[in-house]
Amino acid sequence: MFPAVLAVTQSAASASVIASESVAIPLAFELLAVVVAAATGALTARENKLDLVGAIGLAVLVSLGGGLIRDVILQEGNVYILRQPLALPVAVATAAAVFTFPVMVEKPDRLVAVLDIFSVGLFAVMGADKTMLYGYPAITCVMMGFFTAVGGGLLRDVCLARVPYIFQRSNLYAIAAIAGALTYIVLVQCLDIWNIAAAVIGVAVTMAVRWWSIRYNIMSPTEVDLHKLPEPVKKVARPVVRPVRKAAQHVSSKTSQAAEQARLRKIERQHKRDRQRETHRHRR
Repeated sequence: MFPAVLAVTQSAASASVIASESVAIPLAFELLAVVVAAATGALTARENKLDLVGAIGLAVLVSLGGGLIRDVILQEGNVYILRQPLALPVAVATAAAVFTFPVMVEKPDRLVAVLDIFSVGLFAVMGADKTMLYGYPAITCVMMGFFTAVGGGLLRDVCLARVPYIFQRSNLYAIAAIAGALTYIVLVQCLDIWNIAAAVIGVAVTMAVRWWSIRYNIMSPTEVDLHKLPEPVKKVARPVVRPVRKAAQHVSSKTSQAAEQARLRKIERQHKRDRQRETHRHRR
């Protein structure tokens, strides 16, 4: 029994080592994603009037929660937050710096939106890359990239007791993450492009899709939107208009006849007065 358990443990450890050594995304790229996501978590904590502990907690969830969900689903090797010793300290330090020195951020609302979609692109690429290195098919890589990208924000919204942002009507938030992960997988597996270049392009695609949806106000549809589709315009039948026209013509003809009769009566009265004058003159 013990040799079998030892063999399974050694195989899992070797798979973890192989995956960690063959990761195409460099460490600097990973830590950049952690810093950006941790900053968004700390800024969200400031907006919701949380204390320093709450800011650090949200920062850790946003920056490392997506990778935790991915690793738990895959069951391959160790969890990233435990395997990478710099991830947790970097997230905590970033959250403490952003929360303690608010002068570092002049417009937090706008910065949160920019950093959030940037971190979504980074984590989508990283999640797809790590899943691809374990030999999973492309559809699984895209799905894990999506979970890595939006998992941290999902945990953040759950802790704040609100509906997760990815489930709400938004400017193609989830679709942007899927587009970034899919772009990376297609470029690496189908076109054999250098991983770093593919990662940069994947992040750019994610941000471009998000910006395009915000620029042109393209929102994900809801049930209410589907029921508000414009109805076809009904044509007005001609016979409805014709009686009105005939009635107007009939009224106008009656008016003209009455005016003509009044004019004739006036002429007759004038002739009658003229005859009376002539008769009166002859009598004289």
